[in-house]
Amino acid sequence: MDDWISSFVFFFAVIDPVGTLPVFIAVTSRHSEWQRRKIALLAVAVATGILLFFLLLGQYLLEAIGVPLSAFQVAGGIVLFLFALTMIFGEGKPEREVEIIREGHETAIFPLAVPSIASPGAMLAAVVLTDNYRFDSVHQLNTASAMMAVLGIVLVILLTANWIFRWIGNAGASIVSRVMGLILASVATTNVLLGIQQFFAV
Repeated sequence: MDDWISSFVFFFAVIDPVGTLPVFIAVTSRHSEWQRRKIALLAVAVATGILLFFLLLGQYLLEAIGVPLSAFQVAGGIVLFLFALTMIFGEGKPEREVEIIREGHETAIFPLAVPSIASPGAMLAAVVLTDNYRFDSVHQLNTASAMMAVLGIVLVILLTANWIFRWIGNAGASIVSRVMGLILASVATTNVLLGIQQFFAV
């Protein structure tokens, strides 16, 4: 039970369900209520598939191509940082309003599923916490169930985000987006620095 709780807390920290909410509100500010719900379901489904892939096959994949976990962490941090910059400075594309339905599907995948929910840290956690050289199948199953529990919390939060959106509106979403962008940039920088430290410590 202690191992499950530890895995749950770890995944809760790296997936950050609460932190995903302002990102969701910011990138779906122009969508209708039913579109936001559809985006939430698709984003969590895609993120679940990605994290399960890394949980089951991530270690084999990285070993097969000779990529150390530290390098993966640095690459993930860079991608997260680039996304954070788009949140801070904004994209301003009103001329693309007519493409909003197609953008809804794209938004569900990027940036919500990746890198907000299935973040570089979450992918890394899925690989590290199911290390085949350290953990048996029972521990790996507990880790998987803890990860799924956190993803379930993410889904509930996103599906109940509509009433929050009604209160803050577009202006509030814009402010939250930029503040969250600064936080994500800091997290991304930390991932890069830790990856570099681990790479040279080996």
